[in-house]
Amino acid sequence: MVPFAGYELPVQYKDGVVQSTLHTRAEGCFSLFDVSHMGQLRWHGKDAVQFIESLVVGDVAGLGDGEACLSLLTNDDGGIIDDTVITNFSGSLGFVNMVVNGATKTGDMEHIDARLAAARADGIDASYDYLGERQLIAVQGPGAAKGLAALLGSSEGLPGVGFMEGFEGSVAGKPALVTRCGYTGEDGFEVSVEHGDAVHVWQALLEQEGANAAGLAARDCLRMEAGLCLYGNDIDGTTSPAEANLSWTVGKRRRADMRFPGADRIVGEIKGKSWSRRRVGLLVAGAPARDGSKLFDAKSGEEVGVVTSGSFSPHLKKPISMGYVGKGSHKVGTELEVEVRGKRGKATVSKMPFVPSGYYKKPQ
Repeated sequence: MVPFAGYELPVQYKDGVVQSTLHTRAEGCFSLFDVSHMGQLRWHGKDAVQFIESLVVGDVAGLGDGEACLSLLTNDDGGIIDDTVITNFSGSLGFVNMVVNGATKTGDMEHIDARLAAARADGIDASYDYLGERQLIAVQGPGAAKGLAALLGSSEGLPGVGFMEGFEGSVAGKPALVTRCGYTGEDGFEVSVEHGDAVHVWQALLEQEGANAAGLAARDCLRMEAGLCLYGNDIDGTTSPAEANLSWTVGKRRRADMRFPGADRIVGEIKGKSWSRRRVGLLVAGAPARDGSKLFDAKSGEEVGVVTSGSFSPHLKKPISMGYVGKGSHKVGTELEVEVRGKRGKATVSKMPFVPSGYYKKPQ
């Protein structure tokens, strides 16, 4: 157990990091992650969607009932305040759900509150509840759907629930809000339940065939293999969506309306490809290159970037990293050098994800 964002969280269980990581991606298996430190916000009011769009780059108004998107909270300089999953339940349940990172949720809400006060003064009808006592369980892996379906209070199981879609239902006899998403690159769900129901739901899931509990270290390995960003490492308030390779989160309509913080920089960099650095994947020879390791051009020796995340990939059986390099050094196949423990070794710019994604796709 380690302290994190005011909580005590498990780094690993007795199986160890490597085995937990491999188990999560194994056929018919899935892992449970306690991610209750994440911030859950529930939005109300006839102008809630309009106000949320004044904070984030995503096309929230374009979401159908039960549909979700990954979006970014941005500042006036075009930097990323946080990444967030937003699910629109306004039609069926009368609210919009937002999940933000545990380490940033306090700052996020301070930012939101300041803007909300100004918007209310202009007559905007929007408010949110911070669900501080509500718990969140991530159910991730190829066997996640089967394991969860066995506990749903419906004989229909999970028909028609696609990736980035959510529903309200009963899990192990307890009310739950479920979204098909996650942070591992695999099929999976995030299950939101009341505080008093969390242990019961966790234990019921853990009793399903192929289930196992996994900790933060395995989650970090899995998100690295999936090429996903960790806030504070790979993205922060100075990083733009284009630099982070997250331009796809900026909806087409939003690029046109420009009604979100930092739009001039963000849209300008996307349209004009005027970013000066870019997040890339790296295959590293030798010891793993961790955050802060410097990157150099293999021919000239000139410093061209820095590693922001690094780990040993249990699936590839080799070190992988992510980092930022200058324009011209970002193309797949570019040969670089990385400095680890005072020595330079080989690093090659790689496609991401490093491990093919297993997200659920609806049958056509």
